[in-house]
Amino acid sequence: MELNNTAALVTGGAHGIGRALCRALHAAGARVAVADLDFASARGVAAEIDGLALKVDVANEQEIIDVVNRTEAEFGPVSLFVSNAGVACGDGPNGAASAPDEHWRTCLDVNLMAHVYAARVMIPRMKTRGGGCLVNVASAAGLLCQIGEAAYTASKHAAVAFAESLAITHGDDGIQVCLVCPQAVATRMTGFDDDGQAEGETGFGGNDVDGIVSSDYVADCILDGIREQRFLVLPHPEVTTYFQRKAADHDRWVAGMQRFRRRMFGEDA
Repeated sequence: MELNNTAALVTGGAHGIGRALCRALHAAGARVAVADLDFASARGVAAEIDGLALKVDVANEQEIIDVVNRTEAEFGPVSLFVSNAGVACGDGPNGAASAPDEHWRTCLDVNLMAHVYAARVMIPRMKTRGGGCLVNVASAAGLLCQIGEAAYTASKHAAVAFAESLAITHGDDGIQVCLVCPQAVATRMTGFDDDGQAEGETGFGGNDVDGIVSSDYVADCILDGIREQRFLVLPHPEVTTYFQRKAADHDRWVAGMQRFRRRMFGEDA
């Protein structure tokens, strides 16, 4: 996909991967709408890249429709929609099944339904225009598992499945789907500030085991994936090996994750 002179909309664009991607898209010549619940920070990013700042709650379908309409009124047809906003809530005190319903709803609304809402508004428009690209940022947890984050993991697995369905259903419509599944990235979710500086304890659920990469690196991986028309983008290549091991022997993989969890929580005998 040609990025120069493209109209792009990025949700969660004020921080982390979204902010880095807005900058990278601007550098590639795209006109970028920066959409985020944190409107003040979105304005800061938009001012930096001569973009459009928009406030959006991605859990609200009408708000996603509204920001698409605003972007198209300003920049013309959106040919690249990056559904990047995400959230993690953590397990409850008694493990995977003990998180409150509110945490489950939040994870499912933001990590899954936001992708659904984006597809609902963008696919009919992209089909009419002859194509486009949907980038859905999920997580390696959607292919594997995030220890201590049952709701997050479940929502990311659902996001992966939804992206697969989109690609299978709409590939013949000229719509590219790009699924991004990183492990740990130096963002606020993993204990870093917006400039990648550690604010306290970093990593979560063992997610930093293969190293924490920068948001800028992930953004570059995403742009490469878009240009190369790849479905799956894995900023941590080790995830391929883990996923293959899981598929080859699921029981063994679960047993290994159980051992890993015990080590994480100091429960080894």
